[in-house]
Amino acid sequence: MTHFGIGVSTAVAAVPGTLELAVQADRAGLDLLTVSDHPYHADRLDAYAEIGVLLGRTERISGLVSVTNLPTRPASMLARTVTSLSALTGGRIVLGMGVGGLWGDIARLGFTKLTLGQAVRAFEEGIRLVKLLGGGGGPVTFDGEFYQVTNLDPAEEAMPPVWTGSVGPKSLAVTGRVADGWMPGHAADWLSERYRTSRPLIDEAAAEAGRDPADIATVYNFPGRITAEPLRNTRTDDGRWIGGSPDQWIEELTGAVLEHDAAGFVLFGPGGTTPDPGSAARWAEEIVPAVREAVAK
Repeated sequence: MTHFGIGVSTAVAAVPGTLELAVQADRAGLDLLTVSDHPYHADRLDAYAEIGVLLGRTERISGLVSVTNLPTRPASMLARTVTSLSALTGGRIVLGMGVGGLWGDIARLGFTKLTLGQAVRAFEEGIRLVKLLGGGGGPVTFDGEFYQVTNLDPAEEAMPPVWTGSVGPKSLAVTGRVADGWMPGHAADWLSERYRTSRPLIDEAAAEAGRDPADIATVYNFPGRITAEPLRNTRTDDGRWIGGSPDQWIEELTGAVLEHDAAGFVLFGPGGTTPDPGSAARWAEEIVPAVREAVAK
């Protein structure tokens, strides 16, 4: 399955438009609504509170926190949150997880500032633990460096797929060992140097762990303009996607799926902004159906 989504705002001031955009995306048949997770900003909504409300307003679309700020959300409680959302929505949730960044801001919230090595080890532990805490089975005892639970019953609800936003070599290797999907950082796409140097690290780690690298999906955050007329150049001189007409988007994304094994795309406006309603409509009603049809052939 190829996933098509849209990134929506977490700004408190944008709530009315965000709610409307979520309903629009759901009715148009998109697969994903994504929100970022920056709980240290007072003018931003809590990511899981927002996703819960958006899923409550919609019927078919899934939600994704892209990606969960793990240092501020202990893994055992994150597992309870996500399996609860899954039970409430009929499985309409994907779990995004990240190592954490902006450590000064995280520390201001009262959480311990970790070194990069510690953060990556905690990231791997966190993914392993949340996967144990869904899908039923016997009580879980986990005695890790950062997480400990004792005789804890897992939720009967299955744990959804775990996608990461890994960037550095060590966290990319974690993705290969234990995750189900990867969203390249900095809106890197399949033609970028970041992708070319990062994806092999995931694949190598997956193979070493006895996993099939093909089972780890790559889903792209993909910003750009949707224009009425074709653009002369759809990419900058350094190769970054600018956008173009619906036909240019369709050609680009179809090629990404068929030639580069892309598993999905989340639309953002230029510079990572929330798409305006007109662009969101053209994405959902013109571009996405055409790409789905072309890929199905």
